[in-house]
Amino acid sequence: MRCPGQDSRYWKPGAIFEVSCPQCGSPIEFFKDEPTRRCKKCGHKMINPKMDFGCASYCKFAEQCLGDLPPELLAQRKELLKDRVAIEMKHYFKQDFKRIGHATKVARYAEQIVGEEKGDPAVVLSAAYLHDIGIHEAERKYGSTDGRYQEVEGPAIARDILTKLGAHPELIDEVCDIIGHHHHPRPEETTNFKALYDADLIVNLEEAQNENGMNKEKLGDLIEKNFLTETGRQLAKSILLN
Repeated sequence: MRCPGQDSRYWKPGAIFEVSCPQCGSPIEFFKDEPTRRCKKCGHKMINPKMDFGCASYCKFAEQCLGDLPPELLAQRKELLKDRVAIEMKHYFKQDFKRIGHATKVARYAEQIVGEEKGDPAVVLSAAYLHDIGIHEAERKYGSTDGRYQEVEGPAIARDILTKLGAHPELIDEVCDIIGHHHHPRPEETTNFKALYDADLIVNLEEAQNENGMNKEKLGDLIEKNFLTETGRQLAKSILLN
């Protein structure tokens, strides 16, 4: 059985159409299920402008269904994955708005840091949304939300979520590794880990400052000594010290 969206039996008028080549202006004929086609006149490879790639953002069979995906689609696929991870995180935490809010803020700061530090946004944002996903199991099993218990319980839950979404195995492995020690940096860390760690630290310090207040001199000293990226350090200063 083929995907109904790609099965010609379900096609409607307009499933075969022409567009102008952006390079030479010659007509290029597309079938609706073709991800790309080359212009017969100039050889330019063009992405199908009418194709709906929404399912390919998460479907693990996308490559088999659509063939070799163009780089633009691969980038879109990763971008849409993090949105689906965010939704799954919210479903998992249900009415726990404190944890949802924390994860969302970490993801927002992580997105700023990873862009400057040239890491992988799909890995970092997936880890950001799921970094505390083990907190409920930690409370249930150990009666504690301590970070080390979250690190024990979180990876398996994150792996289930990412596997269900059809994420690439290498991405799943890296995200789970980050979650499994996100409070405890190793001597040598990846850019992706550093971006998540710094974003989480900003939110943790921000929450501590709002709840208990903190001397700005002490806070400034913590920022100088504990951040792993310069981008994270400068972002922390702009948020916490101004």
